[in-house]
Amino acid sequence: MSVHAFVDESRRNNTYLLAAAVVLPRELTKLRKLLRGLRMPNQRELHFKKETPARRKQILSALARTSVQVDLYLACCRRGEERARQSCVAHLTGDLLDAGAARLVLDSREARDEHDLLTIRTSLGKYARGTGLVYEHLPSESDPLLWLPDIAAWVLRRRR
Repeated sequence: MSVHAFVDESRRNNTYLLAAAVVLPRELTKLRKLLRGLRMPNQRELHFKKETPARRKQILSALARTSVQVDLYLACCRRGEERARQSCVAHLTGDLLDAGAARLVLDSREARDEHDLLTIRTSLGKYARGTGLVYEHLPSESDPLLWLPDIAAWVLRRRR
């Protein structure tokens, strides 16, 4: 069965982290509804570092009852943050191809999105159309599923 992946980033010191929430198609609508329901009134999106400890606990408790898988990709930034990111994006793309993924959505970094697109196209090679993988960048407030990798990255960083 094909999957959809939603990706966000985090950086601390010289470590770059790319988190990819991998969601089965049958779970997409249910998870979006759950995440939208976790927002406070007038809140456009969940951004975990801005939440209070009590809210974080509430959100994590709700997500613990789901079947979301989050894959993590780490790289060293000593040779540059963009280079580290593109290494992670290339590995992620390969893993998604192996999994038969249908869609890859990355949290937009606006002008820097072109770097990701080039890396993905290169990773897909000359058979890009045959893979069936659709990929795009979206602002995080446009799809609640982009909040999942933000949450996972925050939790991982907090535990380190």
